[in-house]
Amino acid sequence: MRIAITGSTGLVGKALMPALQNDGHQVVRLVRCATIEQQRSTEDSVQWQPATGAIDLAALGAIDAVIHLAGENIAGGRWTKARKQRIADSRGPTTEKLCRTLAGMARPPEVFISASGIGIYGDRGEEELHEGSTLASEPGFLADVAKAWELGTQPLADGNTRIVHLRMGMVLDQSGGALARMLLPFRLGLGGRLGNGQHWMSWIMLPDLVRVMQRALIDDELRGPINAIAPMPVSNREFTRTLGKVLRRPTLMPVPRFVLKLLFGELTSVLLGSQRGRPQRLLEAGFKFDYANIESALRSLLQK
Repeated sequence: MRIAITGSTGLVGKALMPALQNDGHQVVRLVRCATIEQQRSTEDSVQWQPATGAIDLAALGAIDAVIHLAGENIAGGRWTKARKQRIADSRGPTTEKLCRTLAGMARPPEVFISASGIGIYGDRGEEELHEGSTLASEPGFLADVAKAWELGTQPLADGNTRIVHLRMGMVLDQSGGALARMLLPFRLGLGGRLGNGQHWMSWIMLPDLVRVMQRALIDDELRGPINAIAPMPVSNREFTRTLGKVLRRPTLMPVPRFVLKLLFGELTSVLLGSQRGRPQRLLEAGFKFDYANIESALRSLLQK
């Protein structure tokens, strides 16, 4: 297959590209630029203007699939008004413009796989969340952004393109993402639960997430929302205890809610939000997770 990827320089994109190439696929990176004329496209990179959806279609040529991973980092710092706007703009509107351009091609892609987030369900406490669960009913920034993100694929969904929304949880890898930011304080013995630690965390190991995407490319039965998470979510208290156990460090420094609020403001709602997700669609499709247990997953990463 000839596959175009956005967000190829991110944590997931950098792992996905070589995996697809090893499968024999031809991978083309959609590279963001201010104007299409700003840089010249190459054999493996094509210019893309997110603000308008414009793509160097002559350089892109015929493609079979698109994997859309681009988006402003959600957990990169305090949510200022300007930063929230960048997060929102980089998801729903950008996706809609990209899909509108792709839908206008002589031969649109057969499959469009888009990143989404488990936060689309909102803060749901102990409730087990599968793909048939209702979405967040109360207004919430992250859930609203995720809804707009998925709705942005409508221009392609109106045609014959198969759409896959990967509702991802916390992606575990020590080279980036949330885990990488946790490692230093935990290794210094400064790790601890967030708030009361009772909120549920849905997570997935990076290699399993890459395999989910590889499967979604070729499995016509996988369409619509897919919970791209491991089958055994954990509470924040259990995650904290397990990470400390694997690193052989104490985890006696809890961070109270009011401290999180002072440090992170509105982002605290994400840090303490509870999503007890279940990958029902993947399990029904017979997908086998290499990393289903949080302790074995962390040991595989941190005790090499």
